[in-house]
Amino acid sequence: MTITLAAVAALLFAIGTYLVLQRKLSRIIIGVGLMGHGANVLFLVSGRQGDPPIIGSGPTSDFGDPLPQAMILTAIVITFGVTALLLALAYRSWLLTDDDEVTDDVSDRVIAGGGFIDREVTDADAALSDVIGPPP
Repeated sequence: MTITLAAVAALLFAIGTYLVLQRKLSRIIIGVGLMGHGANVLFLVSGRQGDPPIIGSGPTSDFGDPLPQAMILTAIVITFGVTALLLALAYRSWLLTDDDEVTDDVSDRVIAGGGFIDREVTDADAALSDVIGPPP
């Protein structure tokens, strides 16, 4: 049972990571949700099985660990907050562009290309100077 739950957590993390690396915001949101569920399953696996930790219901040596339950509740709240933020960003992007694809930024392309070499003037440099001003 524990091996199965660990495999499920690994599968949820793998699929969630794949979806987070996509360019569509809808896939990113689903990926974050899947990774949150993977964290919850991982916390569930980490807690040992036992009786519910209610004082007076049995010997304390038979109690399960309540910390993973508290961590799962915390993970649920954090995942909900991140999902709400991403949904708001996706809605705003949809209103502005009628698409949920994340577009490239000029500075992202410059960084991906290795940056500027010897202060070359490129199209990206000219576009950046319009936005941030001339270089010092």
